[in-house]
Amino acid sequence: MGFQTEFNSVCKFKSAQELFELLEYGRGKMVKSGFRVFPTGQKVIAYTPENEAIAIVRIVASIAEINFQGEEVTQVEMELIRRLNEEEAKIQTALAFEMFFGEQA
Repeated sequence: MGFQTEFNSVCKFKSAQELFELLEYGRGKMVKSGFRVFPTGQKVIAYTPENEAIAIVRIVASIAEINFQGEEVTQVEMELIRRLNEEEAKIQTALAFEMFFGEQA
């Protein structure tokens, strides 16, 4: 058991439904497996399940717990700051691929 630190500029959604709720309602949450530390109050880039940059969000809360099935999970609540325009999304996606999502050496 231990905490895994997330990159300070990355908030990647695994669920299209969680991302849709954030974009539709301006607030949302996602659930990640394992204990993770998300920087509450910090603005980060949100990515789609396909690793494409889509928005700037603020982390409102990060709650790590053991659920009723005995699994370690972290719930992250966030608010939408704004969607990225096409050019911003393209640049952020390319940078994130090089820094985070691409092949690891």
